[in-house]
Amino acid sequence: MGRRWSGLVAAGAALALAAAACGNTTEGSGGGLSGKVVGDGSSTVFPITQAVAEEFTAENPNVEVSVGISGTGGGFEKFCAGETDLQDASRPIEQEEIDACERNGVRYVELKVALDGLSVVVNPSNDWAECLTVDQLKAIWEPGSRIDDWSEIPGAGFPSRPLTLYGAGTDSGTFDYFTDVIVGEEGASRSDYTASEDDNVLVQGVAGDENALGYFGYAYYEQNRDKLKVLGVDGGAGCVAPSRETIQSGAYAPLSRPLFVYVSEAALAKPQVVEFVDFYLEVAPQLVPQVGYVNLHEADWEATRQAWADFKAGA
Repeated sequence: MGRRWSGLVAAGAALALAAAACGNTTEGSGGGLSGKVVGDGSSTVFPITQAVAEEFTAENPNVEVSVGISGTGGGFEKFCAGETDLQDASRPIEQEEIDACERNGVRYVELKVALDGLSVVVNPSNDWAECLTVDQLKAIWEPGSRIDDWSEIPGAGFPSRPLTLYGAGTDSGTFDYFTDVIVGEEGASRSDYTASEDDNVLVQGVAGDENALGYFGYAYYEQNRDKLKVLGVDGGAGCVAPSRETIQSGAYAPLSRPLFVYVSEAALAKPQVVEFVDFYLEVAPQLVPQVGYVNLHEADWEATRQAWADFKAGA
C-alpha cells in the first residue's frame, strides 16, 4: 500500500476520484468493476474515507468515488433522502434522522471505524495557556457567554489578550458532540465565533490568529502540528492532552469519541459499493493511524466486520 493518502487532511472539500466510469454500471469495457460510489458527511471522518477511496480507485480505476463534506447533519439529510450510498459521521445517528430514514424507506448499517479525540488548540505563539477545565470551556462556549478576553476565563489567571474563537458549524457532528459534553446540551453554543463544517478552514484560522482558541478532530491537529499548539483538558481527573494512547484508553475525557460510516441497504445492489466497503474494512486498520486518527481495539474491529457481514447476509 502506497502513500497516496498523505496530505489528505489539507485536501479541502468534496473530491471525485478516478472518474473513468459513467453511471452506475458495474461492468466496464475492460471487464472490471466500474460505476459510482457516492459518500458525504463528516469532515472529521473525511480523511479516512478519502484515503480508502484513493487506494481503492488505484486498484479499480473504472470506479468513481466521490466523498463530500457537508457535515454529519448535512450528510444525514442526503443519506436519509436516498441520495448517497455512504454517510461519514462523527456521532451516532439521532432520532430525528432515524425517523427521516424510516419515512423514506432507507435502511442502513452503522459501522464504527476509528476513534477521535476532539482537540482544543491555540496558536503556537500562545505561551500562557496549557490546559483548560471542562468548566472553563463551558464558560467560554455556552450560550450568552460574553467572554472575549483571555483574562476573563474564570480561575485561569491568563493575561489580558483578545480571545477569538473558531469551532464547528451547526451541521457538524463535532458541534453536536462538543456542545453535549462541554456545555451540557447538544446544540447549545454561543454564535459569535468563526464556524465551519470544514476543519481545514478552522486550522487555517487558528494558525493565522495569535489570540485564537478552537476545536476540531485530532487528525487535523496531527497533520498540522507545526502550525498549532494543543491544550490539555481537565475533565475532573487532572489535565490530559490528546494522544493516540489517551484517546484509545479513554483517559482523554470527555472529548474522546468513536467515528462511524453508515451504508444504505439500497447500495448493496451496487457491486462497486459492496466491494468498496469490503475494501474499507480491510485497509482501514492501516490507514486510520496514517491519516492521524486512533485505531479501534481488535474486538471492536471484529464487531464492525461482523455487523457488515450480517447486513449483507440479511439484505
